[in-house]
Amino acid sequence: MSSVKTLYTEYFSSELFAKLAPIKLLVCDVDGVFSDGRIYLGNHGEELKAFHTRDGYGIKSLARCGIEVAIITGRRSELVQQRMSALNVAYIIQGEENKQDALAQLMKTLSLQPHQIASMGDDMPDIGMYKHSAVKIAVRDAHPYVSQQANWVTQLDGGFGAVREVTDTFLQVHNLLDNIHGASV
Repeated sequence: MSSVKTLYTEYFSSELFAKLAPIKLLVCDVDGVFSDGRIYLGNHGEELKAFHTRDGYGIKSLARCGIEVAIITGRRSELVQQRMSALNVAYIIQGEENKQDALAQLMKTLSLQPHQIASMGDDMPDIGMYKHSAVKIAVRDAHPYVSQQANWVTQLDGGFGAVREVTDTFLQVHNLLDNIHGASV
């Protein structure tokens, strides 16, 4: 099997690299993908999460490739709404435990087929999204069963640049990696 050199590994299969070209929608979980999965709770009930600015920059850069981004998460959080809105994420689905059905509905709304979908997760609820996705991405520190179901495991952990690894690879597929400019967010 031949491979394609990417920024993150020399062992990215040509077959998987080719599957990235028709992708029109990247669907991600939040906790464990955009963040390290930990939730900090303050004494007054406030919830805190850390998001990496490089991941944000990567998400904003996908617009240059014509790739939309969606979030499907089982939790509800105003913090997630604010962060994803700041990144111009068009589809923010929160409080959805059945991610398979949520993605199926979104695909119907957007008139997309599985070969146009990539999904990224870290834990068991995210496997439902894989059922509708040509490209199934697990972050490096994902649950082992999720990693086994994926056809791409990132070199970076969730919350530490894994999303940027994915977005940079999409930019490389579309020969746009050297043409992205703007501010980190």
